[in-house]
Amino acid sequence: MGIKAIRAAAVIFALIGMCCSACTPSADALPAAGEPLNLKTIPWEGGPGYWKSFAKADAAGWDDPAFFPIAIWYNGISTDDEVRFDKDHGINTYIGMDSSTPYSIFDRNGVFWIGGKLNDSFTSSSRNWVGAILDDEVDGRFTPEEGRKHLAQLRAEVPPGLFSYANFTNMVIGNNMKAADAQAFVNEFTDAVSVDMYWYTVPTCNPATYVNTNIVPISRESCRSASSYGKTLDALRLQDAADGKLQPLWQFVENLNGGPGGGSHVANIAADQLQGAVMNSVIHEARGIVYFNQSLNGPCLAGSALRAAQVSPGFCGAAQMEAMRTINAHIRELAPVINTQSFEYRFGDGMDTMLKVHEGYAYVFAMIEAGSRPGDRTLTLPGSIKTSSAEVLFENRSISVDSQGKFSDSFPKESTYHIYKVKL
Repeated sequence: MGIKAIRAAAVIFALIGMCCSACTPSADALPAAGEPLNLKTIPWEGGPGYWKSFAKADAAGWDDPAFFPIAIWYNGISTDDEVRFDKDHGINTYIGMDSSTPYSIFDRNGVFWIGGKLNDSFTSSSRNWVGAILDDEVDGRFTPEEGRKHLAQLRAEVPPGLFSYANFTNMVIGNNMKAADAQAFVNEFTDAVSVDMYWYTVPTCNPATYVNTNIVPISRESCRSASSYGKTLDALRLQDAADGKLQPLWQFVENLNGGPGGGSHVANIAADQLQGAVMNSVIHEARGIVYFNQSLNGPCLAGSALRAAQVSPGFCGAAQMEAMRTINAHIRELAPVINTQSFEYRFGDGMDTMLKVHEGYAYVFAMIEAGSRPGDRTLTLPGSIKTSSAEVLFENRSISVDSQGKFSDSFPKESTYHIYKVKL
């Protein structure tokens, strides 16, 4: 995660799962007969149904449309009270844990583990042990040839029924690695994949030294913005699609900062930025969120930020943890909507949007486009939607829609998001 100080304490994960190769519909797939919108749907990996291909995830209920993976990186649990606190903040999955952690704490509290066999309490019948992490940032620690050999060996050792997951650096979505090497890392070993790039808090975006290397360009002016997290997913999807198959793409977001230990401190992510980074990731079709839970530089240090918020009154990262709690609650409530296949549609200039339909309603997830100035925006609904108002979820208000399907709203910050619910 750009945080090698943690790796010395990390367990060595060795695992793999089975590849879902038949769950990607055509990019030209049209809505089913009777669908209220005459629009194309985006290519996807299959949504919740994807997890049916993996015995452990399927048995654990990951195929439930109401479930959306929200994981946390290295947040130890030793009591039920700790897990309850984490669940109240939206966490349902853990990656990285002390080897003494008993499996029973996952089972008892209905949360999930992605990783290796921590101890003898983990067995083939451990239902809440759903996946395996092959390794972290292999692309940044090995040559392409050595990295592929390393991942192949780890994949071969994964217990049956688990899906495999790996996280990479932004090298796999950049121009400094051969496309074939990057695509091999992304496509040949995993069933879910992510890239860590903490745009708000790493030195990369320094205007004096910034150089765009991403295959989906990120400008210097919009580098430190929520839109960069969405562009990370766009780039990762290009690499993932190279083999003609799709897998779930997850997104890392820092819950304080992502800077390296001992490095110069840039900033801590602000509460609104955290929420914006997560929502822009969802708009760009993230199928899971992973929170980087450490702060290794700056004035607000934490080996586990979420746990510090629980045990330390006045914790310096309390606002960010509360922001995480809020955005995760929104995702959890809207999971049945988010887990549907999105429609291709552009709502207007300067907008970054996602369109879903669920149980007789259209849902519009909206932020401003990268490089676009905050302010008022006008959105135009698809012509097949005839309505006079749009409910703004989580804001206790509605907006009038004119006879042409147009409505306007304010986006005062680049991180601002709104979610509109419209009756079909």
